[in-house]
Amino acid sequence: MEFQARRGEWFCAREWARLLGDQGRQAEALEVLAPYVATGWWPAAHAQAELLESWGRAEEAIALARPHAAAGGLSLEFFGRLLARHGHQDEALVLLSAGIEDRLIATALVEVAEGAGRDEDIAALLVARIPVEHRREDLSCRSGLHPDTAIGLLAAIRERQGRVDDAIALLRTRQHITAVNGHDQLADLFARHDRIGELRGYAASEYHGHAAKRLAEVLEGRGDVEGAIAVYREPGDSPARLHHGSVRLAELLARRGRGDEAIAVMRVVADSPGGAEDWIVDTLCTLYADHSRARDGLAYLDTLTARRDGEEEWAFFRLRLRLLAGCGSLDDAIAQARTHPERDTWYAARTISDLLAEAGRTEEAVTALEAHPPANSTVLAGHLVDLGRIKDAVAVLQREPEPVVPPWTDAFPTEPPF
Repeated sequence: MEFQARRGEWFCAREWARLLGDQGRQAEALEVLAPYVATGWWPAAHAQAELLESWGRAEEAIALARPHAAAGGLSLEFFGRLLARHGHQDEALVLLSAGIEDRLIATALVEVAEGAGRDEDIAALLVARIPVEHRREDLSCRSGLHPDTAIGLLAAIRERQGRVDDAIALLRTRQHITAVNGHDQLADLFARHDRIGELRGYAASEYHGHAAKRLAEVLEGRGDVEGAIAVYREPGDSPARLHHGSVRLAELLARRGRGDEAIAVMRVVADSPGGAEDWIVDTLCTLYADHSRARDGLAYLDTLTARRDGEEEWAFFRLRLRLLAGCGSLDDAIAQARTHPERDTWYAARTISDLLAEAGRTEEAVTALEAHPPANSTVLAGHLVDLGRIKDAVAVLQREPEPVVPPWTDAFPTEPPF
């Protein structure tokens, strides 16, 4: 790692500096990062500032990060939080307030303001960004802090002030952004304050199913498994809730040792009109494999293939290979993969190499991947490491991929990645 770091490999340099710091060799660590920091590159300054802070040298970290904060964005967010962590909360609030139109900075501002006695000042800034008439608009043309995001941040302030009813009323006015990363803020608020009846009512109407998921999690956590199951069995009128809820129900049943019921749930979805989507079938076949029913999974795929006039695209064929391996027919899986019409694609090469490696034929796995090195460099390097060919693995990872700019056409792609 040290050799690669000194050759200009940034990720190696960053990790080498961290390891040196852990060994108490702080001066050497800073020396490793110095050439990168000297270029004015923010990721390098960020890495060094984090190390300095972790070593108890916060003021040096602040001095290093300060010039970069003027660029806004991630550097300002980091700098504001850094200031707040080390007794400069007022300065942090001033700087972050100026960048409130950025969602990340606005979020940092609300979090940094906690305990500073400035909640109402920050709330006023957010209120100014929520139109009185919060109507539907063209999101693609909007810049700055979206009103729904401002509402969510304002609701967070109201909740920590103890004004839970105000927070709930605010969140009910959102138009578009009701969930982030699968978490619905209103559902989480109901759960935190044990307002299960309101959470249940919200779950019954929330389109995406995030509230139903939160309700089911609460009930399962309290030992009411049947109640959680009942939540998922009431999908409402939303296709999103029907499919995602069924997957979550199957996962719950599988966690509780009820694998056959989980499979039955997914089989109903997969057999419904339009239900045999790749991710649904993937979930079903995974359940078959995990519950020692690989042959039943193969029989299902045979039925699905027959419905599709005997054609089995790779997205489904790869599931067949996994099930064949689960039946102990690994060599058969490899043989079938090598005769599939898509066998010469980069994504098929990756699957074939995995099967070969599982069979202990790692040299052949490497050969399968070498025809598609740019797309499969990480997997190829892993197999080379397993063979003890460390220098070859490093060379693969250092290889510059050839830039490919596909010509624009009006046609949709027909091959992965879509």
